[in-house]
Amino acid sequence: MKKLSRIRPRPLAIGAGGSISLGMKRISFRWLIAAACIAATLPATAEEHSGTTDVSVDGAQTVFERWEAAPTTVFDAAEIDPEDLEWVLRPLVIFADTPNDPRFRQQMDLLMADLDRLIERDVILITDTDPDAMTALRTQLRPRGYQMALIAKDGRVALRKPAPWSVRELSRSIDKMPLRQQEIADRRMVQP
Repeated sequence: MKKLSRIRPRPLAIGAGGSISLGMKRISFRWLIAAACIAATLPATAEEHSGTTDVSVDGAQTVFERWEAAPTTVFDAAEIDPEDLEWVLRPLVIFADTPNDPRFRQQMDLLMADLDRLIERDVILITDTDPDAMTALRTQLRPRGYQMALIAKDGRVALRKPAPWSVRELSRSIDKMPLRQQEIADRRMVQP
């Protein structure tokens, strides 16, 4: 049985004249509403389409789905593919050679004390304390000992720090990012 392909959400920008920019394409509101009406009449899941209820696509949730269900979860780097998080979440990766590293413990305490501010900014918390595992994130970022790295939604490394940072400092850095500024502006336009 084939797996259903995942659709990655892209950032939306609402422009003047009643159009929405989706990546490089502009879509008018009329077309968007028409598409939503058509989608509402179509089956929502593969089970509804096939007429059976025992069809499953593999049952496993993606990392994004797991994060949505429980955003306070701390994920292990071994289960993360950085490409799956692009344009969806901002990975905050905490590296150490051992979970007993005092800087690692201090950083985790700082983060857990005010995790809601990071969740509000679409931050997924990832730890990697096994240098022998050579995870995709460890291979990409090449830390030496303790390191904290913040990856922007576009996949570029936005911040690397060799010492623990508070949530306040991290929040300020995230809020200065252009995509975050666009998210804040979009939220203001939507709210009455």
